[in-house]
Amino acid sequence: MSFAPSSPITGAAVTGLTSPTYTISADVPPSMNGKQYAVTALGGTQSNVDTNTVSKPFTISFFRPVVLKTLPQINPVTGVIKNIPMNQYKLITRKGAQPAVNQMIMVARITTIIEVPAGSDTYEPEELRALISAHFGTGWAQASGIADTVITGVL
Repeated sequence: MSFAPSSPITGAAVTGLTSPTYTISADVPPSMNGKQYAVTALGGTQSNVDTNTVSKPFTISFFRPVVLKTLPQINPVTGVIKNIPMNQYKLITRKGAQPAVNQMIMVARITTIIEVPAGSDTYEPEELRALISAHFGTGWAQASGIADTVITGVL
């Protein structure tokens, strides 16, 4: 299954939001190698949170490499592959936010970059599944703490 989030997305527990959900609709991605969804409705209690608009975006995008890299040939003498290429995937969430009264809206971003050594997708896919599970599981479990750190600066 490819990247295809179901709507609504259940948000992680974060201080100040009660049972947050995000209804998404397919949007036009900024490039052909991606998929994008716009947040069109909110659920739960999310006071003063806005859905996607032209001037205040709220989008979730996922990108794959334009050209997927494969393993080069093994050196016949050493049996070693000298330079293993990396395939880079990106998950980007964008949310418009106003920094102060009467100020222009700026876009806050979260970018997760996933770098996968070519060939590991075939040779050890379970290792990649564990990598992704642990990363997003930590983000899910620590969402409130991460939000608190981003807001207070206290690690």
